[in-house]
Amino acid sequence: MNKQMQLNSLIEMSATDVRKCMKCGKCSGRCPAFKEMDIKPHQFVTLLGQGKIEKLLSSKAIWSCLSCLACVERCPRGVAPANVVEAVRTTVARMQGGDGITAEEIPAEVNEMIPQQLLVSAFRKYKK
Repeated sequence: MNKQMQLNSLIEMSATDVRKCMKCGKCSGRCPAFKEMDIKPHQFVTLLGQGKIEKLLSSKAIWSCLSCLACVERCPRGVAPANVVEAVRTTVARMQGGDGITAEEIPAEVNEMIPQQLLVSAFRKYKK
């Protein structure tokens, strides 16, 4: 997939109008994972808007994001940085190919602690 196709795919998957971002940083200020992120939530939106997808795809922050949506809640313009992070995370997972874990590989201790609905939704999401 070429760069333009990846860019279009990320924009479409995120369903976020990155042009609305006024770079106020309120989303990043609210993020509980801020200190662990090499790219902050508002920077994800900015980089996507600039078409700098290589930096996004190599970011470690996609695995630090808690998907708590605090950044979305805080944005005064209705931009959804979490959607951008999720789109990048999904793209990277698909590029790596294969499944990260099979149902049989989930340890019994984890299986008993995690609600079944969570496991089913994760498999549906990442099995595409």
